[in-house]
Amino acid sequence: MGGDDARLRAVVSLAQAMAAAHTPRGCWRAAALGACEALGGSFAALSVWERGRGRLRVLVNAGERAEGEEEFPDDEVYPVHQFPEITEFLHERWAGGGEPDAWVETADGPLEPEPVGDARGAGVAGAHGYGHGYCHQRVAGLRRRGRGCCVVAPIVLHGRAWGELYVARPVGEPVFGRRDADFATVLAAVVAAGLAQTERLEEVRKLAFTDPLTGLANRRAVDMRLDEAVERHRADGSVVSLVVCDLNGLKWVNDTHGHAVGDRLLERFGSVLSRCGAMLPGALAARLGGDEFCLLAAGPAADEVVAVATELCERAAELEFGNGVACGIASTGDPIGPVVSARRLFRLADAAQYRAKAARSVKPVVAGRDGEVIRLADSPPKAAHDRRRLRGNPPES
Repeated sequence: MGGDDARLRAVVSLAQAMAAAHTPRGCWRAAALGACEALGGSFAALSVWERGRGRLRVLVNAGERAEGEEEFPDDEVYPVHQFPEITEFLHERWAGGGEPDAWVETADGPLEPEPVGDARGAGVAGAHGYGHGYCHQRVAGLRRRGRGCCVVAPIVLHGRAWGELYVARPVGEPVFGRRDADFATVLAAVVAAGLAQTERLEEVRKLAFTDPLTGLANRRAVDMRLDEAVERHRADGSVVSLVVCDLNGLKWVNDTHGHAVGDRLLERFGSVLSRCGAMLPGALAARLGGDEFCLLAAGPAADEVVAVATELCERAAELEFGNGVACGIASTGDPIGPVVSARRLFRLADAAQYRAKAARSVKPVVAGRDGEVIRLADSPPKAAHDRRRLRGNPPES
């Protein structure tokens, strides 16, 4: 009974650790570490089956890692054909109903099957490894890394084979038994529930930071990224640039051709913005709302940003129905004075964009290169309709 209580506590602890994780990586790590502790292992890995590529990709290695094993590997993958004992689980759903059981492999080769009171299907009795064929690849891997045995539990998510949970013990430790394999099956189900919850949370986070029409980032995402970029600028002087664009003529398009055509124009400009933004490593393309968009670049020189924004203006002018964009740029790589807050950079980019709009400029207006922009950004608004009040920011002293 004491052993059952300990395992129940381990299940609860695993579920709680996964629920408390704030990122997918944190969730993967909690799953691997929790399963490793619950099964008395020294090492655990969580891997996902990538059907389209026909491979098993390791997401996390936890516990006592061998030489060359990284906690979050970028390229630790294994072709499906190397694992004949699991390819049957790659079908859309389980042919026999239910979920597959875990099995055990040892560095010494096939196990003699343990007696089982009642056979529950392909995952239980009658074959090496407690229900699966002997896998040379796993055995070779155990020997190569100094491990004596492992238990492998397939993970089922949304009725499909998602991946596997792998827990190992070192040479000299007791070999996993049938009871351990059954418990690993339970843990895999708990991990699947945790992964499903993480997927839902990630979808919510994605929606919270994504513009639903264009699929670009939204204002909330820009604010967060810009705050971080300005903090880095203040710490190490890295260049931060903000390009603010106003899509000309959207109201006319909506009034003349209908909002469906206007939405299509917004989507197409969003695609142009995304393609141009890709020329600046790590740049964030976003729709701020209505007909306003922006590019946030942290790292590239100001001249690089201006060149990309110039191309953006040229491509926008070629869009059907549209009338180009008014584009303003503010970059810490230009003589714009100290930038101690994200608000300051936004006001400068806004003022540059306002000036481009007023002058009907077909090229970007750049704060610090146009003498009027900084004065415009720092002067008090003259009227309630002044575009510089769009973001509700008072002038900074």
